[in-house]
Amino acid sequence: MIPFVILGLIALVIIFSSFVTIQQGMVGVTTIFGKYNRVLSPGLNFKVPLIERIYKRISIQNRSAELGFQAVTIDQANVNFTAMLLYAVVNQQEESIKNVAFKFVNDQNLMQALVRSIEGSVRAFVATKKQSEVLALRRDIVEAVKDQLDIILEGWGYHLIDLQLNDITFDEEVMRSMAKVVAANNSKAAAENEGQALLITKTKAAEAEGNAIKIQAQAEKDAAQLRGQGVALFREEVAKGMSQAAKLMTDSNLDASLILFSMWTESVKNFAEHGKGNVIFLDGSTEGMERTMRQMMAIGQMDLQDLSKKK
Repeated sequence: MIPFVILGLIALVIIFSSFVTIQQGMVGVTTIFGKYNRVLSPGLNFKVPLIERIYKRISIQNRSAELGFQAVTIDQANVNFTAMLLYAVVNQQEESIKNVAFKFVNDQNLMQALVRSIEGSVRAFVATKKQSEVLALRRDIVEAVKDQLDIILEGWGYHLIDLQLNDITFDEEVMRSMAKVVAANNSKAAAENEGQALLITKTKAAEAEGNAIKIQAQAEKDAAQLRGQGVALFREEVAKGMSQAAKLMTDSNLDASLILFSMWTESVKNFAEHGKGNVIFLDGSTEGMERTMRQMMAIGQMDLQDLSKKK
């Protein structure tokens, strides 16, 4: 009776050990007598009892790792990198899963090789650049590393999804020198901007002053022209009035010199009424009056000639 119970228990153990469960997001790799056999998909799987065993369960989900390393530029500046690596199994094909399962002893060795490959690619790229160029070449560094690593990782059964250079820093001494360069460039730019602003201000002021002088000169020219036109019109009207008065007196058989005498007396009256002095000196002799009359007649003749020319 007891042997049958033992045999039954053994049979149950064998039956239960024939079924294996693979979690979602993973695949299983089995071996028979240490040799690769097949890949088990997620879910409940049947395996050959006793001789077939699960060698490794492999995650097909995305994996991430953070790493830090240092590189040297062509001008001997140390650059510190902090990077985030995102990678995964390239696909679920049997050959890819076999590479993942058997290329490395364990995940620690895989990670070590992966980190060293990334460091080598970054260092090789940075070694051809100057320190002033590195910060602006973040994307170029990532692209160069991905192009080199995709081929290597594919042989391991993985592919690089993303590589982010989160932080790029230099040694403290280099950072101080770069800060001085930036400060000097900012001071230079500020001085140039200030000089340009001062030049523009002075130029605008000179232009404004020139325009003001031009406007003032034009105004003086216009004023002088208007004054001349006013004097000409006044003399024209005086000449017209004298011509009409002389004609009227001639028609009336009167001496035209009476007009000049009347003008002379009106002038004396105007001096007395509007002059600012207390004393007016006039030549009241007969010779002085005759001389004044001759001068006024000459002026009248000139006005009449000008009027006749205009007509």
